[in-house]
Amino acid sequence: MSLGVRRARVEDTGLVAPLFDLYRMLYLQPSDPALAERFIGERLALGQSVVLLAELEGKAVAFTQLFPSFSSVRAGRSWILNDLYVHPDARRRGIARALLQAAADFARADGAIRLELETDPGNRSAQALYRHMGWEAYEGTLRFRLSLEA
Repeated sequence: MSLGVRRARVEDTGLVAPLFDLYRMLYLQPSDPALAERFIGERLALGQSVVLLAELEGKAVAFTQLFPSFSSVRAGRSWILNDLYVHPDARRRGIARALLQAAADFARADGAIRLELETDPGNRSAQALYRHMGWEAYEGTLRFRLSLEA
């Protein structure tokens, strides 16, 4: 198995966008290839996210997308691992693990103080993987959000 993980460039938008569209569909969003292409292309072109792309035997099969954030209390940069998707045909081959390791390596090299993610409470397999790789659930805070959509 020849697996490679690399940072995606704007030129890779066409490789990442179909995976991003499938990822959104997991969260009950309708398929919209044009929206996926536009969103990923803009993030990459504007440097607003870092996308790590996994290729198996030369074919794009998975990605993770990181967004920058900062901690005022710690006065440092952090990264939010917002998206992680492995195509169903490529699962159970260590690809998610490779992407998580690449994300940690990237954030560490960037001088970040931490990497964060959130997952659905029912996603037990993902939680097991995160824990196995050293991620820790953190208590003591409550997450809130305010929807700004009309």
